Amino acid sequence: MKRTSFAQWPCSIARTMDLLGDWWTPLVLRDAFYGVTRFDEFQQALGIARNTLADRLRRLVDEGLLEKRPYQAEPVRYDYVLTEKGRDFWSVLAAMTAWGDRWLATEAGPPITMQHKDCGHETHAEVVCAECGERLTAESTRMRRGPGFPERIAHRPDVEARFARQEAQRRPSR
Repeated sequence: MKRTSFAQWPCSIARTMDLLGDWWTPLVLRDAFYGVTRFDEFQQALGIARNTLADRLRRLVDEGLLEKRPYQAEPVRYDYVLTEKGRDFWSVLAAMTAWGDRWLATEAGPPITMQHKDCGHETHAEVVCAECGERLTAESTRMRRGPGFPERIAHRPDVEARFARQEAQRRPSR
């Protein structure tokens, strides 16, 4: 079955999901943040089939999230190291962790906790406004067309209706 590509959709979530492709890719990135760099380490940690892992690592290298660095010449073997683009994915994983800890943890609690190295406290991700620092919620935000929204669909009735509905839902009740 051929997978639908979301790479050209006017939506950053759809484009990100297109890049991720499946559930293995964020887990490979998670393990890269845990310090895993070698193919066999990823394979052992995840229990993933070697061919599937090879495909995911190749995709992450091609997309610029990981960089291959040789550590052995005969035979050639590589470390897979996070790039700036890859390290920037940390906030996505941290947000997923916070949601999972809240809604999917067992009675025993979260399986992994996050400690802020600078202050030493246990913490979790919060999405805050980059301008004022206030916490962002669905109720306190609205989505608007950005400069990259395709003009060819900006004025379609279904698109106009979607933004109008979202705007109406965000207005305070009287």
